[in-house]
Amino acid sequence: MSKEQKLPLPPFTKETAKQKVQLAEDAWNSKDPEKVSKAYTVDSEWRNRVDFINGREEIVAFLTEKWEKEKNYQLKKELWGYTENRIAVRFEYEYQNKEGNWFRAYGNENWEFDENGLMKKRFASINDLSIRDNERKFK
Repeated sequence: MSKEQKLPLPPFTKETAKQKVQLAEDAWNSKDPEKVSKAYTVDSEWRNRVDFINGREEIVAFLTEKWEKEKNYQLKKELWGYTENRIAVRFEYEYQNKEGNWFRAYGNENWEFDENGLMKKRFASINDLSIRDNERKFK
Protein backbone atom coordinates (compact mmCIF):
# COMPACT_ATOMS: atom_id res chain seq x y z
CA MET A 1 0.00 0.00 0.00
CA SER A 2 1.48 3.35 -1.02
CA LYS A 3 1.74 6.23 1.40
CA GLU A 4 -0.43 9.27 0.88
CA GLN A 5 1.52 12.10 -0.80
CA LYS A 6 0.87 15.76 -1.58
CA LEU A 7 3.15 17.18 -4.26
CA PRO A 8 5.48 18.97 -4.38
CA LEU A 9 7.60 17.09 -1.84
CA PRO A 10 10.40 18.44 0.35
CA PRO A 11 13.18 19.40 0.20
CA PHE A 12 11.74 22.62 -1.25
CA THR A 13 13.27 24.92 -3.81
CA LYS A 14 12.02 28.46 -4.27
CA GLU A 15 9.85 27.25 -7.16
CA THR A 16 8.36 24.25 -5.33
CA ALA A 17 7.77 26.35 -2.19
CA LYS A 18 5.83 28.86 -4.32
CA GLN A 19 3.84 25.98 -5.82
CA LYS A 20 2.99 24.69 -2.34
CA VAL A 21 1.78 28.15 -1.29
CA GLN A 22 -0.39 28.52 -4.42
CA LEU A 23 -1.90 25.07 -3.91
CA ALA A 24 -2.76 25.99 -0.31
CA GLU A 25 -4.32 29.30 -1.42
CA ASP A 26 -6.42 27.52 -4.05
CA ALA A 27 -7.57 24.85 -1.60
CA TRP A 28 -8.55 27.35 1.10
CA ASN A 29 -10.40 29.51 -1.43
CA SER A 30 -12.48 26.44 -2.35
CA LYS A 31 -13.94 26.65 1.17
CA ASP A 32 -14.16 22.85 1.16
CA PRO A 33 -13.02 21.61 4.61
CA GLU A 34 -12.58 17.99 3.45
CA LYS A 35 -10.44 19.02 0.49
CA VAL A 36 -8.30 21.34 2.63
CA SER A 37 -7.82 18.69 5.32
CA LYS A 38 -6.21 16.28 2.83
CA ALA A 39 -3.10 18.51 2.66
CA TYR A 40 -2.39 17.77 6.34
CA THR A 41 -1.17 14.68 8.16
CA VAL A 42 -3.87 12.73 10.01
CA ASP A 43 -2.29 13.91 13.28
CA SER A 44 -1.44 17.46 12.14
CA GLU A 45 -0.95 20.09 14.86
CA TRP A 46 -2.33 23.61 14.42
CA ARG A 47 -2.33 26.82 16.36
CA ASN A 48 -4.81 29.19 14.75
CA ARG A 49 -5.06 32.43 16.72
CA VAL A 50 -5.87 31.06 20.19
CA ASP A 51 -7.24 27.71 18.99
CA PHE A 52 -5.23 24.49 19.16
CA ILE A 53 -6.41 21.93 16.62
CA ASN A 54 -5.16 18.36 16.30
CA GLY A 55 -5.82 16.00 13.41
CA ARG A 56 -7.90 16.05 10.28
CA GLU A 57 -11.23 15.54 12.03
CA GLU A 58 -10.69 18.67 14.13
CA ILE A 59 -9.43 20.56 11.05
CA VAL A 60 -12.65 19.73 9.17
CA ALA A 61 -14.81 20.77 12.13
CA PHE A 62 -12.83 23.99 12.63
CA LEU A 63 -12.96 24.98 8.94
CA THR A 64 -16.66 24.10 8.64
CA GLU A 65 -17.47 26.45 11.52
CA LYS A 66 -15.06 29.11 10.21
CA TRP A 67 -16.67 29.31 6.78
CA GLU A 68 -20.18 29.27 8.24
CA LYS A 69 -19.23 32.49 10.10
CA GLU A 70 -16.91 34.06 7.51
CA LYS A 71 -19.03 34.63 4.40
CA ASN A 72 -17.57 35.68 1.01
CA TYR A 73 -14.14 34.53 2.18
CA GLN A 74 -11.30 35.33 -0.25
CA LEU A 75 -7.63 34.63 0.56
CA LYS A 76 -4.25 35.61 -0.88
CA LYS A 77 -1.01 33.92 0.32
CA GLU A 78 2.58 34.93 -0.37
CA LEU A 79 5.79 32.98 0.16
CA TRP A 80 7.87 34.62 2.89
CA GLY A 81 10.69 32.08 3.25
CA TYR A 82 11.51 28.37 3.11
CA THR A 83 13.99 25.67 4.12
CA GLU A 84 14.15 21.96 3.32
CA ASN A 85 10.78 21.05 4.86
CA ARG A 86 9.43 24.36 6.20
CA ILE A 87 7.65 27.29 4.59
CA ALA A 88 6.74 30.70 6.04
CA VAL A 89 3.79 32.52 4.50
CA ARG A 90 2.33 36.01 4.72
CA PHE A 91 -1.40 36.19 3.99
CA GLU A 92 -4.44 38.38 3.98
CA TYR A 93 -8.08 37.53 3.49
CA GLU A 94 -11.39 39.30 3.48
CA TYR A 95 -14.74 38.11 4.75
CA GLN A 96 -18.16 39.27 5.84
CA ASN A 97 -19.64 38.43 9.23
CA LYS A 98 -23.28 37.40 9.71
CA GLU A 99 -24.25 41.06 10.20
CA GLY A 100 -22.80 41.92 6.78
CA ASN A 101 -19.75 43.82 8.06
CA TRP A 102 -16.49 43.39 6.14
CA PHE A 103 -13.11 42.50 7.64
CA ARG A 104 -9.60 42.00 6.35
CA ALA A 105 -7.43 39.56 8.28
CA TYR A 106 -3.63 39.78 8.10
CA GLY A 107 -1.20 37.20 9.33
CA ASN A 108 1.73 34.86 9.09
CA GLU A 109 1.87 31.10 9.03
CA ASN A 110 4.73 28.73 9.71
CA TRP A 111 4.39 25.33 8.07
CA GLU A 112 6.33 22.10 8.61
CA PHE A 113 5.97 19.14 6.22
CA ASP A 114 6.63 15.43 6.45
CA GLU A 115 8.58 13.53 3.77
CA ASN A 116 5.33 12.91 1.83
CA GLY A 117 4.55 16.61 1.42
CA LEU A 118 1.76 16.61 4.01
CA MET A 119 1.74 19.49 6.47
CA LYS A 120 2.33 18.19 9.98
CA LYS A 121 2.45 21.56 11.77
CA ARG A 122 0.73 24.88 11.05
CA PHE A 123 1.10 27.88 13.33
CA ALA A 124 -0.94 30.97 12.36
CA SER A 125 -0.93 34.45 13.89
CA ILE A 126 -3.84 36.55 12.64
CA ASN A 127 -5.19 40.07 13.19
CA ASP A 128 -8.53 41.41 11.92
CA LEU A 129 -9.27 44.91 10.67
CA SER A 130 -12.79 46.21 10.13
CA ILE A 131 -13.11 47.63 6.58
CA ARG A 132 -15.79 49.33 4.51
CA ASP A 133 -17.13 47.72 1.36
CA ASN A 134 -15.30 50.31 -0.79
CA GLU A 135 -11.98 49.37 0.90
CA ARG A 136 -12.11 45.76 -0.22
CA LYS A 137 -9.17 44.47 -2.26
CA PHE A 138 -10.67 41.12 -3.31
CA LYS A 139 -13.88 41.52 -5.32
